[in-house]
Amino acid sequence: MEFSSKLLENAVYEMSQLPGIGKRTALRLVLHLLRQPETQTQHLVKALGTLREEVKFCKKCNSISDVEVCDICSNPNRIQDIICVVEDIRDVMAIESTSQYRGLYHVLGGKISPMDGIGPHNLKIDTLIEKAKSGEVRELIFALSATMEGDTTNFYIYKQLEGIEIKTSTIARGIGVNDELEYADEVTLGRSIINRIPFENALKNS
Repeated sequence: MEFSSKLLENAVYEMSQLPGIGKRTALRLVLHLLRQPETQTQHLVKALGTLREEVKFCKKCNSISDVEVCDICSNPNRIQDIICVVEDIRDVMAIESTSQYRGLYHVLGGKISPMDGIGPHNLKIDTLIEKAKSGEVRELIFALSATMEGDTTNFYIYKQLEGIEIKTSTIARGIGVNDELEYADEVTLGRSIINRIPFENALKNS
């Protein structure tokens, strides 16, 4: 792709670094921004800059937050002794959109993937095990994507829980194998949460 402007080329290159954005899409987005009033572009730049500078991670669940403890964790109406284990904030948002879950979350920050160089020590697994050992958690719900990496992560955590008196369950397989949680429709995802099954049963069927 030939560019008439180095400034345009640089902007397109940076935009194309975003996931799912190829150079042609990046070019369309950059040209769109150029056609908009300058103030709109400035608002976008300011919002991204503020996000990078001020964003926090909830000290209880690791989700993205504006404050030390996110609104979900600080909500007294949430069920405090049930924790849903998810990969990242996109999964929190997907589950919240179903309005079928009233417990808390634990965001791992990814899933075990040796091919990508991601091991258990790269994830927020240790703090999850500490929560389980505290005796304040009645149930852990594994809600990772139905992929090999997701299943591997679920099993690893399950093995770390040996000897700890806690219920473990996994969302029902209304979510297709190899499907990412964030792309499931709200009805299917909501039913998968409600109809969750003991994790031991999932192991027997795998």
